[in-house]
Amino acid sequence: MSEVEYAETVIIGAGQQGCGVAASLQELGRESVVLERGEIGQAWGRERWDSLLVGSGNRSVRFPGWEYDGDDPDGFMPGRELARHLRCYAEKRDLQVRQHTAVREVECPPDASDRDEVRFRAHLSDGGSIESRNLVVAVGGYAAPRVPALAADIDPSVTQMHSHHYRNSESLPDGAVLVVGAGISGQQIADELADAGRGVFLSVGRHGAWPRHYRGRSLHEWMFVFALDEEYVRAGIGAGTSTEVLPGLPVAAVKDGSGDLNLGTLAGKGVVLVGSARAANGQTLLLEDNVVAIAEASARSFRQVIDTIDTGIRERGYPVPEQRPAPGVDMDRISPYGDSLDLARQGITSIIWCTGFGPDYRILPARLLDDHGAPLQRKGILGAIPGLYYAGLPDGNSLAPVAIGANVENGRFIARGIHVDHVMRSGSPASVITP
Repeated sequence: MSEVEYAETVIIGAGQQGCGVAASLQELGRESVVLERGEIGQAWGRERWDSLLVGSGNRSVRFPGWEYDGDDPDGFMPGRELARHLRCYAEKRDLQVRQHTAVREVECPPDASDRDEVRFRAHLSDGGSIESRNLVVAVGGYAAPRVPALAADIDPSVTQMHSHHYRNSESLPDGAVLVVGAGISGQQIADELADAGRGVFLSVGRHGAWPRHYRGRSLHEWMFVFALDEEYVRAGIGAGTSTEVLPGLPVAAVKDGSGDLNLGTLAGKGVVLVGSARAANGQTLLLEDNVVAIAEASARSFRQVIDTIDTGIRERGYPVPEQRPAPGVDMDRISPYGDSLDLARQGITSIIWCTGFGPDYRILPARLLDDHGAPLQRKGILGAIPGLYYAGLPDGNSLAPVAIGANVENGRFIARGIHVDHVMRSGSPASVITP
């Protein structure tokens, strides 16, 4: 008979969100066990390309009771460094993380009452199971790579992969590369490939772009001064609120830290900008003729944050020197491409789909999910039944709960809820108010 264990709280996923919840519970004297299918920080350390930078910057890398303490607070650390910080943090805090322990499915007994200690059973891939009163699903919303259906209509001689599987330029066959998608992933990968001497085509899509540095200060300093966090994490231009493919943050980080990353800088490096992919037929990709429109929208988002900073400086009377010319997306380098791309004629042998991720919550009962397979939830945290929590989901049109540093607020919110439940269930006279 398979072993059955018990833990007051089971947390699925040992990324920054899952570890943030475990540490927050630890602060309140509540125990938990974290189940991770791979290693701590798996996505950052093992499932992204080698040169990935943390787009939200080093200052955003923080966990409960720990702030970034390196010597480059305004820099952009590699994803693998973030994973290393997280592993060290989990070890120092002695978090109970079981690595290489995948959850096969979660059972939620329909007859469980508010007083039952067992409201969830996590069935593990090794045959065991862990029962719990509380369940925190911290797998985020960026778990399942999304590739458009048109990929199936492309000639099989062309190598195709999602950014999830891309590692470096040397891993691709010789020839030019088409990168599809102009968010952080698409632009960082296109930039890397251009620097490696590859011929690069970038199929653009709607996105925001922000400056890395302006008027003597880093972007993140200005975000702090003028409380721009909400603007930064708001879903991008035209992104909508669909749960099928989640939006990304504005593009800002360039791998060598020397300047801004946007369509203008990429075009200046020789990257050929083409329209959004709409259909395919063998070696021909059919495009929307929208390169200029996409670039103009991105340039507006860039100018908007510049104007916001300028206005704030003027209204508060800060003696900050002007920067002329102001940075921006260089539209002089942007030109229309047309409505089709001949892959063979352009020597394109590889396509990297930087077309985002969607949620993957198939381990949960269907009654807890919507028609798209995304969790039924409130505020990006509270599940559809008592004791069920999520960490790292968007809240409406805001990506704030998804941000790296949001693990602190998410974790403490969830830990307070679990603490209140414990006090109420035990009948203790202790206050439910936590520090």
